[in-house]
Amino acid sequence: MKTARIVVLGIAGVAGLAAMYLASIGDRKPAPVAPPVAQLPTVEVLVAKSDIGLGQSVKPEDVQWQRWPAETASSAFIRHDTNADAMNDVIGSIARAPFIVGEPIREQKLVKANGSGFMAAILPSGMRAISTEISPETGAGGFILPNDRVDVILSRRDKIPDQQQGSRDIITTEILLSNVRVLAIDQAPKEKDGNNSLIGKTVTLELKPEQAETLARARQSGTLALALRSIADVNEKTDETRDQAPKRGESIRVVRFGIPSSQTTQK
Repeated sequence: MKTARIVVLGIAGVAGLAAMYLASIGDRKPAPVAPPVAQLPTVEVLVAKSDIGLGQSVKPEDVQWQRWPAETASSAFIRHDTNADAMNDVIGSIARAPFIVGEPIREQKLVKANGSGFMAAILPSGMRAISTEISPETGAGGFILPNDRVDVILSRRDKIPDQQQGSRDIITTEILLSNVRVLAIDQAPKEKDGNNSLIGKTVTLELKPEQAETLARARQSGTLALALRSIADVNEKTDETRDQAPKRGESIRVVRFGIPSSQTTQK
C-alpha cells in the first residue's frame, strides 16, 4: 500500500509541474519587434586625429577622414565630397590656433608658411610681434601662458622740484598697453607638457605698429610688468586712445599730483 501511494503522489506531482509549465508557455507573449532605425545621411569630414598645437606643422598622421551627419556638417568644414585631395592640401600648413582630437579641420585656423617661420605665419595681418624682458616678479609668477591677454604696466622713477631738498624722486605707474595678446614665452608658442605655469625671461606680444613703438620707447624709461587679464576679457574692446603713442615732436599733457604740465617728445 505504501509503495502504491508513493507512486500515485509522484505521478500527481509530475502532472502538476507539467500543467504549470504548459500554463507559463501559454502566457508568454512574443517580444515586440523594434522599429527599423532610420539611417541619417552622412559625409566624410577631415578631422584632427591627434592634438595639434599652436604653431605646429600639420603632418599626415595628424588628420583623418571621419563620418559626420550631413545636417550638422558646417560649410566651414573640409568635406571629401567637395575636395577629395583636401588632406594633401593641409599637410605642411601651420596651425594658427590649436585643434583637439576629433575637431573638424577648418582652413581659417591654418596658414601656409611658404618657407617663413611659424611666428610670421601665425601673426595676423597688420600686427607686429615684439619681445621684452620679464621675470617671475613682473610676469605674474609664471602663470602667464601663450594666448593669454595681459596689460603692460610701466613704472618709472621721476624727479620733481622740492623747495626744501631741491628735488625728490617719485615713482609713477601707468597702464601702457591694455588687453594685448601673448604670442610666446621665451621660444615656446604653446603650453609645455600640460603645465599651468611657464617661467621665462622673455615675452613676445602681438601689437599694432604704434603699440610696438610705444613699448620700445617705454623699455628705455622704466620697468615693465605684465598684469594677467581674465579669459572673459578676450573680446573686450581695447582703449585705442591709451594704446596710441604720441608722435615725435608733439606736446603731451601730463598730470601729476593734480598739477598739469606739458612735455615734448623727442624728435
